[in-house]
Amino acid sequence: MFDLSLEMLRVVEEAAIAAARTMGMGDPKASDQAAVESMRCCLDTIAIDGTIVIGEGERDEAPMLYIGEKVGAANRNGAGPAACEPIDIAVDPLEGTNLCSTGGAGAITVLAASEPHGLLHAPDCYMEKIVVGPAAKGAVDLEAPVKHNLKAIARRLQRGVDDLVVVVLDRPRHQQLIRDIREAGARIRLISDGDLSAGIAAAVAGTGVHAVMGSGGAPEGVLTAAALRCLNGEILGRLVVKDDAQKERMQAMGIQDVHRIYNTTDLAPGRNLVFAACGVTDGNLLQGIRFTGDGTHTQSVVMISHPARVRFIDTTHLENKPDVKVRFR
Repeated sequence: MFDLSLEMLRVVEEAAIAAARTMGMGDPKASDQAAVESMRCCLDTIAIDGTIVIGEGERDEAPMLYIGEKVGAANRNGAGPAACEPIDIAVDPLEGTNLCSTGGAGAITVLAASEPHGLLHAPDCYMEKIVVGPAAKGAVDLEAPVKHNLKAIARRLQRGVDDLVVVVLDRPRHQQLIRDIREAGARIRLISDGDLSAGIAAAVAGTGVHAVMGSGGAPEGVLTAAALRCLNGEILGRLVVKDDAQKERMQAMGIQDVHRIYNTTDLAPGRNLVFAACGVTDGNLLQGIRFTGDGTHTQSVVMISHPARVRFIDTTHLENKPDVKVRFR
């Protein structure tokens, strides 16, 4: 795969800027739609033959960026697939639609790409997850008691359990998990949305996040895995089967063992992975969009797995005016 990282950066930046213009307006659907339309339009300018493998849902439910949709210049301007490289793409055009609509912290735009079959085609269901950074890689077990995993993480980080901060989605289904974490002595950061950005933060030193636990979206689990492949972190996940109909749908998608525990490489097996995210509102990992008289300021992270590179990028999108100034910030 040729170096797509700067092209993917452009996609998430444009989507973040579009979403940020709806920030605080109280309309999560409008925020999501702005990000989706911008991302799709930008993807169609890139010389790729892309297939959406994780998107906004099935075609009948999602007018844009649906699972199976073809994107890229190969499918729009007549270049033809032979002239462009085939890639699989996973997107979350706006993680934290409610956060963006209310002006809450931590909304981001996200995209991952790989060679074909490099990202698990995860169904739209819940996934039990535990996410840790490089130091605790190999020390956790999804089936182990919470107390055991927290002690193992603390041991690897050479600190006490009471020094750990665990991120958990604030949902009724996590009441027992929250009790178990507190009884073990660790601290909890409850979040209303955005377990993907929390998972990335767990693998980046200095964010104050040491682990993520609980169940969240399976598609977000795959996107997290793509980032963790670049950051040398770890995610363990297991699909949550709601009923027989969902089980049959999973099996139709090629998932025969619906109780399988997936590791990072299972979820994102590609050799050439690209991950990009851009802040929409301020969060632990990225600053949000800033609109100024001289231009629009974005902060993004772009990663590639081979060779391993992680770049945090501040960009000023200059206004087309004669008196524009570039400022150091």
